[in-house]
Amino acid sequence: MNRRLFQLGILALWLALPLVGFEYWLVWDDLPARMATHFNAAGQANGWMSRAVALEFGLGGMAFLLVVFTPILWLISRRAVDKFAWAFLGFCFVVAGFVAAGNHQVIAYNLQGTPVRPEGLLIIVPAAIVVLTVVYIGMKRGEPLVSSEVLAEETHNGRGWAVLFVPAIVGPLIAASLIPMLAVRISMALVAVVLFGAMAMAWSGFRYRFLRHGVEVRTLGYRLRSIPRQQIVSYAAEAWSPWGGYGIRGVGDTRAFVWGNKVVHIKTTNGEVYLGTNDPRSILENLDLVTGQHQADPIPGSATGTSELTRS
Repeated sequence: MNRRLFQLGILALWLALPLVGFEYWLVWDDLPARMATHFNAAGQANGWMSRAVALEFGLGGMAFLLVVFTPILWLISRRAVDKFAWAFLGFCFVVAGFVAAGNHQVIAYNLQGTPVRPEGLLIIVPAAIVVLTVVYIGMKRGEPLVSSEVLAEETHNGRGWAVLFVPAIVGPLIAASLIPMLAVRISMALVAVVLFGAMAMAWSGFRYRFLRHGVEVRTLGYRLRSIPRQQIVSYAAEAWSPWGGYGIRGVGDTRAFVWGNKVVHIKTTNGEVYLGTNDPRSILENLDLVTGQHQADPIPGSATGTSELTRS
């Protein structure tokens, strides 16, 4: 039932496209041949185009967003319709609403000279990104493990990635300092907060704690995932494709904590977890301590034999 309702929500998202076209159709004959379509942060017009191009631009922008969002939402719906799935669907509605509201303000300005007020629109999308990020990080954590002896600890960081976040953070901060509008400053501050958090997480890295009762994954002191010992089915060293992305990844019951191109893939009775590492053998040995296993065998068909190891 949840999946069917979610998929209906995906279809409902596409109503934004005809709604934009319908709004233009209602007032088409009253629109000027040359429309103001671009505005600065103060709401002053500084770009114009014909009404036909303005319509194409409005519909094209909305269609592009829907084409990007739909396959992602459909893939999520095929895996698990959980709180994050609904949060992401809500985020897509917010972004589509942002574009539709922008088109509405452009039409109103060209018909009645109604001032364009971007303040609320500038804040709502960054705020939605913050909410979506918080929901995602807070999900699929599992129950805290019973306090027990720490057998080993390892840290997997991505400090090279952290450096790349610096220019991304500087841009919003410069924009906030140059543009006097409060809404712009709040919007840019929200973007900078998200990027700074990602940079701090990459620099600090993922901390793996191997306990008698299981494995914990933490970052910046926050528990991201608990894997009880009794839920571990098997684990193996694997290569990680860049197409899988970096940082915290995965939807449904899958989570990956990766800053490099090597992982240990843990299959559990409650989903799959990928632990990024520069030394898969060390992770495997520490998992052996947790599970009580002591031997490693090459994965059948492995070309290297020594770099891909599996336990079950």
